Amino acid sequence: MMGTLKTEPARTRLDLLAPPVAAAIERWPDEAPVDVDEVLVAAIDAELADTAAFCAAYEVGLEESANCVVVAGKRGGETRYAACIVLATTRADVNGVVRRLLDARKASFAPMDDAVELTGMEYGGITPIGLPAGWPILVDSRVIATPHVIIGSGVRHSKIALPGPALGALPGATVVEDLARPA
Repeated sequence: MMGTLKTEPARTRLDLLAPPVAAAIERWPDEAPVDVDEVLVAAIDAELADTAAFCAAYEVGLEESANCVVVAGKRGGETRYAACIVLATTRADVNGVVRRLLDARKASFAPMDDAVELTGMEYGGITPIGLPAGWPILVDSRVIATPHVIIGSGVRHSKIALPGPALGALPGATVVEDLARPA
C-alpha cells in the first residue's frame, strides 16, 4: 500500500480502468518482467485526480507519483505522438530531448481533445498502459529507479500503483536519461 490508498490487483478490478487499460491488463504477457498481480489499482475521488491534490489527500509523495504526458511532434506536415513518463518532481523536456527523439521540428503537449480521442482515456488520467500500438513510450530513468510509483489508470476516479521498472518494460518503452528536468 502506498500512502493511504487501498489497492487491489488491477486484473480483479477492471471496472476501475479505462477500456484500453483494462484490455492491456487482460493481455499482460506471462513473460513480462513484472507479474500482472504487481499492477495494483485504487479507487480515488475523481475531484482529487490532479497530481498535487491527489498526493496531498492520499499521503503519497510527489517523488512516488509519475505523470504521463502526450506529446505531438511535427515535421513536414506529419504529426507523431509519444507518451512521456516523468516523476511529479520533474517536467518533461519537450522542446529539447523529446523533440529530438521524435525527430520533429516542433514538439508540444498534444491538445487535450486529441489526447483523449487518440488514447480512449480521460484527460488527467492518461497512462502508458494501453496506449495506441506504435506509440513510443519515453520513460525518464528516474521513474524506473523508483521502487513503486503511482500513475493514472485511464480514468480520473482511480490510480495504478506498480513497480517503477515495469514502466520501462512496457511494449514500445524506451528508458531515457534526463528526459525530464527538475520542476
